This record gives sequence, structure tokens and C-alpha cells, in this order.
Amino acid sequence: MKNSSRLKGILLVVIGTFLWGVSGVAAQYLFESENFTPEWLVVVRMIIAGAIMLIYSLFKGDKNVYLIWNKKENIIKILVFALIGMLGVQYTYFAAILHGNAATATILQYLSPVIIIIYLAFCNKKMPSLKQISCILMAILGVFLIITKGNISTLAISKEAVFWGVLSAITCAIYTLQPAELLKKYGSLCVVGWGMLIGGIAFSFIYPPFNCNGNFSVKSILAIALVVFFGTLIAYYCYLESLKYIDPSETSMFTCVEPLSASILSMIFFNVSFSFIQLVGALFIIVTISILSFSKKDDRIKEVSEEKAIAK
Repeated sequence: MKNSSRLKGILLVVIGTFLWGVSGVAAQYLFESENFTPEWLVVVRMIIAGAIMLIYSLFKGDKNVYLIWNKKENIIKILVFALIGMLGVQYTYFAAILHGNAATATILQYLSPVIIIIYLAFCNKKMPSLKQISCILMAILGVFLIITKGNISTLAISKEAVFWGVLSAITCAIYTLQPAELLKKYGSLCVVGWGMLIGGIAFSFIYPPFNCNGNFSVKSILAIALVVFFGTLIAYYCYLESLKYIDPSETSMFTCVEPLSASILSMIFFNVSFSFIQLVGALFIIVTISILSFSKKDDRIKEVSEEKAIAK
């Protein structure tokens, strides 16, 4: 019975993380083949997903949906989270896909735990452990190999893709650290729901969702559904459900399925090719996150994968 429950948990987290990778590839298809923009997709995804999360929370009888607004400090925190954390990580990730591809965008975003290690070490005025320093160096080497193929004089991907990919990792770190107190007190559905809805509505004043030059077809509508529903809501649900059956540290390990699925699907559908050196670089980054996820001492780092899941 115990083994079957664990298997169910593993299956759920693999499905969830696989769907995140699929949603990145679906976004790449919308940008490259159907003329949609990252701005439009971010607005639509955030408003629809945020509204559904809040409605579901109310349906469950979660009073936190409105209690979160009773304190002034909460209002400031949720607005910062929505406009800088949530909107920031959503837009930079899609922009990285637009200028590069889903695989490299996803892999570069996985640098966020390394950024968090550096930030926490600076704030605590304490040097990272030897293992953490090793992980930082391994991640830096991984990025170097991905963007240069080992040749320092050339870039294998565009400067814009590197810029948005690294910025995506930075905003993901902000997204993870900034709302920690709100998440513990009010729950992820409530906090993330409001973050998505507020961020989406605010961004819609700059990029109205009704002004869309994309080509609406059966394929593009299916791709949008993959991003909004399967890659956000269903993936998020599967991930949270998996926590009922397996340990969070185990769950965070399986998030490595995401860059793998994004890479494989990018190769299949977009003929994206990776040199052996780039594959080694990607492996370095994935191994880095795996080491940090298994660490018992780096509890805050292990939470990155769990909280990052909500932003997908």
C-alpha cells in the first residue's frame, strides 16, 4: 500500500513537471508559428489562471481570499509580489523563449536557487558552504558551456536570450523569497491567485488582451489551452497533490523533468539541436539543483522548486 502511494506521488509530480515543459514548448510554437507575443500570453495566462485559482479557493471555503486584505502590510507585500515577482518571472521567461527557445529558457531559469544562495549568504554575512560554492561554480560553468559551446569568443544563443533567461532566474529568486511569510500564513492558492490576477490586470493596461495580432486557429487555441490550463492549473494541481504521497525533497528532485521535457520536445518539434558541450552544460545545472534539493541543511533552497512550481 505504501509503495503504491509513493508510486502515485511520483507519477503526479512527473506529470506536473512534464506539463511545465510542454507549456514552454507550446509558448514557443505560439511565438514562432502563430505570431502571438509574450505580452499577450502573459496577460491572458495570468488573468485566467489567477481568477480560476481564487474562485476555486472560495468554493473550498477558504476565507484567506479576502482576509489577506485586512492588513495594510499585506497589501504592500501582495502588490510587490504581483507586479515584480509574479509578473516579472512570467514575462521574462516567455521573453527568453521568444529570443531563444523553450529548452534554454527553462534551463537558465533553473539558476534561481544559485542566486538565492548568493543573496542569503550576503544578507546573513556568512560564506556559503563548500558544497554550495561547488554548486555555484558548477552552475556558472554550465551556463558558460550552454551559451558559448565552450568557445569564449562566440555565443551559441542570442544575447537577448541570455539576458532574458538570466533575468528570469533573478525574478524567480525574488518571486520565491519575497512572499514567504504570506505563503505560510495564507496558503499558496490564495497568494498566487491574487498575484496572478493583479499582475495580469496591471499588465493589461500596457498590453490590452483584446489587441492581439496572433493567428487564432485550432492549433493555436490548443496551444493556448496547454499553456493556461494544462501547463499552469493542472500541472500545479498535480504537483501539490504529489506532496501528499512523497516527501517534498523527493518532489523537488523530479522538477528536473521540466528542462528535460522542454529540451526533448524542442528537438522534436523545432529541430533545436544541442552540441555535446551544451548538453554537458545543461547536465551541470540539473545536477546542481539535484544536489541542493537533496541537502537537509539547505531547507530554504529546497523550497525553491516547490514555490517555483506555482509560477509555471
